[in-house]
Amino acid sequence: MGAGVFGLSVAWALTQRGARVQVIDPYGVGAGSSGGLVGALAPHVPENWNDKKAFQLDSLLMAADWWADVARAGGSDPGYARTGRLQPVADEHAIALARDRALGAEALWRGAAQWRLIPQDEAGAWAPPSPSGWLIHDTLTARMHPRQAGRALAAALKARGTRIETAGETAGITVWATGWRGLEALSQALGKTVGTGIKGQSLTLRYNAADRPQLFVDGLHIVPHADGTVAIGSTSERSFDDPAGIDSQCDALHARAVAALPLLAGAPVVERWAGVRPRARSRAPMLGPWPGRPGHYIANGGFKIGFGMAPKVAEVMADLVLDGRDAIPSGFRVEASL
Repeated sequence: MGAGVFGLSVAWALTQRGARVQVIDPYGVGAGSSGGLVGALAPHVPENWNDKKAFQLDSLLMAADWWADVARAGGSDPGYARTGRLQPVADEHAIALARDRALGAEALWRGAAQWRLIPQDEAGAWAPPSPSGWLIHDTLTARMHPRQAGRALAAALKARGTRIETAGETAGITVWATGWRGLEALSQALGKTVGTGIKGQSLTLRYNAADRPQLFVDGLHIVPHADGTVAIGSTSERSFDDPAGIDSQCDALHARAVAALPLLAGAPVVERWAGVRPRARSRAPMLGPWPGRPGHYIANGGFKIGFGMAPKVAEVMADLVLDGRDAIPSGFRVEASL
């Protein structure tokens, strides 16, 4: 149940292992937050290591091959590329912290990626202003075009004979990957709040920087995509009346992006978007059996990190559903949000 990135990814992993799968979503493929614009697959900082960070690292490292398999199966490009990320460094204290984190990346990222300091000039005109003259450059961060990814997963599933419908009855084992509305339904069923929806707004500009790294400046994501657009996002709104309403907060994102990277000043706006992202109470993805409902499982709560987590989430959910093998970190379990 659910044709967002978690639902489609879990369906793909199950299909790959020979299961017969049907996907049902009354709103269609990528109709919720998985149909957004940004697609920043950025790692947590390499320090204070825990199960959540290790799980995300596994997922980010397996992403290139995983999405390539999806693309080959369905003939549709998900827009994935590991292009890295640049972040400005504020002062001497931040420089020292970045150097410590570079050592942490050496120890924790298995030699597969770097977290390093570079002079601002090294990044050329694409560099955001940095008060210290230095930037953090990590080579683990990747981009994903959310809508293309949904279409690619849907094409891969259909190529393997999996039906994606807008209506139907659940039968047999059911995985609920129904986003923020699903968190509300689960909260009602369990009699306590296990998560909620956080609205976000974003936009895209027409500017071709397809091979450039994404930028993270004062909480703002600037993500170049291969289609000649740059995505800007996003807001985080706990209170909202209209889940899809676009307002002045989106205009503020545009202004902040131009201030962070003046190259974008004349780039026309292609699209503005608003939607609601599922945030579990624990802030981690919520995975595992639905309490008290045998044969029903939950894959939800990928707040801001859903696309980055999706490959690993899909594999551990397939392990659990098909083989009874439970490799879900304790902080990701449904019980962690109860």
